[in-house]
Amino acid sequence: MPLLFHIGFLEITWVDVIDIALVSVLFFQLYKLVRGTVALKIFIGFLVLYLMFLVVHATQMKLLSAILDQFMGVGVLAALVLFQQEIRNFLLFLGKSADFQGIGFLNWSKDNKEANLKITPIIDAIKVLSDDYIGGLIVISKHSDLATYADTGDLLDAEISKRLLLAIFNKESPLHDGAVLIVEGRIKAARCIMPVSQNPSLPANMGLRHRAGMGISEITEVIVIVVSEQTGQVSVIQNGEIAIDLSLSEVRQRINLYVSVKEEPNVESKLTKLPHHQESPPPQAIKH
Repeated sequence: MPLLFHIGFLEITWVDVIDIALVSVLFFQLYKLVRGTVALKIFIGFLVLYLMFLVVHATQMKLLSAILDQFMGVGVLAALVLFQQEIRNFLLFLGKSADFQGIGFLNWSKDNKEANLKITPIIDAIKVLSDDYIGGLIVISKHSDLATYADTGDLLDAEISKRLLLAIFNKESPLHDGAVLIVEGRIKAARCIMPVSQNPSLPANMGLRHRAGMGISEITEVIVIVVSEQTGQVSVIQNGEIAIDLSLSEVRQRINLYVSVKEEPNVESKLTKLPHHQESPPPQAIKH
């Protein structure tokens, strides 16, 4: 391998430079995941403890070295337990970065089932919910059956209809508190519990319903429609991005784009991202 330059007795090659760059990117992504969370403080605590172990080992303090050595021996398992959420988010980040959905053999079983989705009953139900200030959370999936989340609610496996959706979200209905899951053009389950987004940069006025929609969109390839109970505004969430106060035609367009086999990206959008730990922009362009 040809040398790039020398630093004293060190011989630096192109492979070393690439190696350092990749490690820097890896640590930067890890830092972004734990920044502003208690996990960062725990990581610093582990780092301090490890530095203490090196000092104690170098000074040959046998008793303290033996104690810390036992602790460091289970450090990897302890890290897996303490950082399970951060590790999960990091693996999800890698999975989303490597987009395999265009590979044919991964989609052979879909057979365009999502094309059978009846959008009109959904839009009609959303209009009534919005006009009557009734909260609603609808999750539509075309890539996953969301079985884990469907099991948290009541399985229905019913055809999509305006009356059924309105009956579910009626405030007197025992099914209204939670999300409705629509999979393969059918209402799979209702009263489902969604993971709440843990992003500390989300604005304080964003309620639990919106945070739940944001949370499921961060970890699965779904499109989420949220109707605010306070304002009647309709929002669409996808890939951790939210568009607020959309018209019914805009909601229909976004659902059509999501379920279509060939999605066209050149659509005027109010959808923007909210970076971690930055000041929240105006509600019209909330970024995540």
